[in-house]
Amino acid sequence: MGGEVNITYITLDGLVELETYRYLYFMIIFCSYIFIICSNFTIVYLIWTRENLHEPMYVFIAALLVNSVILSTNIYPKFLSDILSETQVISYPACLLQFFIVYCFACSEFLLLAAMSYDRYVSICKPFQYPTIMTKERVSIFLVFAWAVPACVIAVPAIMSADMKICNFTLNGIFCNNSIYNLHCASSVARSVFGAVALIVTALFPLLFILFTYTRILIITSRCSKEVRKKAAETCLPHLLVLVSYTFLCSYDVIIARLGNDFPKIVRFIMTLQVVLYHPLFNPLIYGLKMKEISKHLKRLLCQTKLN
Repeated sequence: MGGEVNITYITLDGLVELETYRYLYFMIIFCSYIFIICSNFTIVYLIWTRENLHEPMYVFIAALLVNSVILSTNIYPKFLSDILSETQVISYPACLLQFFIVYCFACSEFLLLAAMSYDRYVSICKPFQYPTIMTKERVSIFLVFAWAVPACVIAVPAIMSADMKICNFTLNGIFCNNSIYNLHCASSVARSVFGAVALIVTALFPLLFILFTYTRILIITSRCSKEVRKKAAETCLPHLLVLVSYTFLCSYDVIIARLGNDFPKIVRFIMTLQVVLYHPLFNPLIYGLKMKEISKHLKRLLCQTKLN
């Protein structure tokens, strides 16, 4: 018996009317996951294979779409398994890993959107300097920064949570998010402070930077010709739509961690489903339909597929 390992298991108590809607839930989530994989990777494939899409803006879009696939893969297979299972449980180490991956790539999206806003600012406001500023090396640095910084920042609260004693073994959710803090017997001031710092560094600062760059673009293009304003709107509007929707969903995630027990279970379930369904589906639709060059290549690809 000395070789046994004591593993703590957490019950995921976020599903509503599972016995009644089990197979409906499964079909919706399964079809959504397949569509997320196909739609995101189709646009990534186009960006990868089309020479005229090898520009910083499209590279950042591809990175965002890869993020969506990773986030979905971190949640959906386990979620599908839970739907078909009689008990919805997850080991605490696996829960912390899921928590880490969720927030690592969620925070990196804000940094990627900030890099995209800077790229648009340079392209529109400093067009002649664009080739010398947005070099391949600088784009690579932005990508590494967008993924490495959140990984380092989110690792700290995840590691701190691993050593904390658990008194509550039921998580009010369908996956491991900020609600894991409600499992602990006592709150940690150090973890709360570091969590606030992480939120500021990986979300608030990038958000303020994005608002600043797009405000500068708006001011500068307002003095330019109608053609310049139209071009700016065509490239900036999809990014702004993604930013607004993503900020709203992330705000909900922060609020639910603080007020989760005050929300009716059905409300928590519906809002959490929107978080995991809406954004991964929204990104490829926005960039595939609203970005002119991507849309053009997508139409050609679909036509070739039909002909074959």
